[in-house]
Amino acid sequence: MAQVPQRFFDALAVRTWCGLSLRALGRAREEIDAINVYPVADGDTGTNLYLTVESAFAAVEAVFAAHEVDGAVRDAGGNAWDAGEGALDVDGGPSLADAVGAMAHGALIGARGNSGTILAQLLRGMAQVLAARGDSGHTEGAGLRLALRHAAASARQAVAHPVEGTVLTVASAAADAAEEARGGCAEVARAAYEGARAALVATPGQLPVLERAGVVDAGGHGLVTVLAALVETFTGRAPGPVAVPHARVEHGGEGPAAGECATEGDESGPAFEVIYLLEAEDAAVARLRQRLDALGDSLVVVGGDGLWNVHVHVDDAGAAVEAGVEAGRPYRIRITHFGHGDAHTTGTERPPRERTQRAVVAVVPGEGLAELCTEAGATTVLARPGEPPASGELVQAVRRAHAREVVLLPNDAELRHTAAAAAEQARTEGIRVALIPTRSAVQGIAALAVHEPERRFDEDVVAMTSAAGATRHAEVTVAERQSWTTAGICQAGDVLGLIDGDVAVIGADVSEVAATVLDRMLSAGGELVTLVLGDEAPQAVADRLEARVRDAYLAVDTVVYRGGRQGALLLVGVE
Repeated sequence: MAQVPQRFFDALAVRTWCGLSLRALGRAREEIDAINVYPVADGDTGTNLYLTVESAFAAVEAVFAAHEVDGAVRDAGGNAWDAGEGALDVDGGPSLADAVGAMAHGALIGARGNSGTILAQLLRGMAQVLAARGDSGHTEGAGLRLALRHAAASARQAVAHPVEGTVLTVASAAADAAEEARGGCAEVARAAYEGARAALVATPGQLPVLERAGVVDAGGHGLVTVLAALVETFTGRAPGPVAVPHARVEHGGEGPAAGECATEGDESGPAFEVIYLLEAEDAAVARLRQRLDALGDSLVVVGGDGLWNVHVHVDDAGAAVEAGVEAGRPYRIRITHFGHGDAHTTGTERPPRERTQRAVVAVVPGEGLAELCTEAGATTVLARPGEPPASGELVQAVRRAHAREVVLLPNDAELRHTAAAAAEQARTEGIRVALIPTRSAVQGIAALAVHEPERRFDEDVVAMTSAAGATRHAEVTVAERQSWTTAGICQAGDVLGLIDGDVAVIGADVSEVAATVLDRMLSAGGELVTLVLGDEAPQAVADRLEARVRDAYLAVDTVVYRGGRQGALLLVGVE
């Protein structure tokens, strides 16, 4: 369906742009991952950009959800606006400052990898200008030109040692082209896109590692994709595909390890990528930059107003984290090892142990399920609430499984792109990986229950996929805010019952909502009910559901597990 064009850069345009960018990066993710050779050939730039924009989009959606009442979007004073007009009313709905502020904050806290961190700063730079010029509720072409220029400049300032031929070059070219454009937002956006695309095609001539691999810069390709979504926001039509070289890259081989902002030509490179959010004052961050710059390369520090996202490649990951502790309060710390084994292994170490034939790697939402799956022989990756694993963590888990064949269970619909990127990277390392698109932990449990390592790999994957596909999944959780759902409007604190990802029940009592959800799932039949209790769910909920199944559904068995801190109060599976 054609996109309704936006005339101005207002809050609705921000929402539309974020949504279109997310969709476009989802389509381009694998292609961008495949050409990722710089700063590290780890095959996750597309995935990291996708996850960064996903976080930005979620933050913008939350701002709009806070204004949605009775089918209208309202401001704090209750003034409504009509979404069908294509632009926000001046007196109603989220302001432009609210929307761009949410976009920038969401990208900052969700930024992944080098390119994702730089993209977060680009969005923050745009937000600073747009928020200042949005007193009337929107801005036009002149404001967009200034926003693109400030974005490019602020991104360069965030990088310790800028290198040409990267996303920074593409951003500067977009700003240069936009400054020459006349007219409204549509004309400025198209000029920025065309300038960025031309710069992207030229990146192999600026960076020898790209020329050797026969590819353009992956981060730059991602930015061009985002700018194409900006064009679609204001014109209603997406530009045609970018015609650039896309030679297939073998990740994990002899790709460069110099940072996007490191000294060109350093082929050895640090062993670890360290990323964390940091609460700190500006003066402390200035000292942190100096210390981290001495420790490693690829240093990018973005943010401001007391909250920062720190990204660096180092050999001593502990020292990088300690530097953050000295500067303020680091959290959401992620450490990814670029190598295939221990970073400090030398030639004098004992030879690696023999690989097993087959293993299962499962992402699980709580400690209880992690223990259960580990006992069943799986290698687990813990996904804490609000902190989904990055593709690098999944690749590490695949390596840790130390098997020739691996079945990967993401157990979350939102991890499909991350898991696909991890599987692709592992395959380039000679590991045979099958990705089963499990959408919930209960589907993963069902798949793991029929896993038989002695079977042929294809037969085992088919059996596990069939078991997962035959398992309907549901969860019971508590609404964090007022919002529209497929079952109506919910208020903060309401108990929600989701079936196969959609809200089906809204209520006030956990047991009542859980019982209603279970009845609806069993109305289509079933043989086994799996209940996974979160650490905040009372045992009485499981007892009541077990009794209900026993009394009302003949020949249906029930199993109950304690999931731990899994986010949802209850997970339900019906096979």
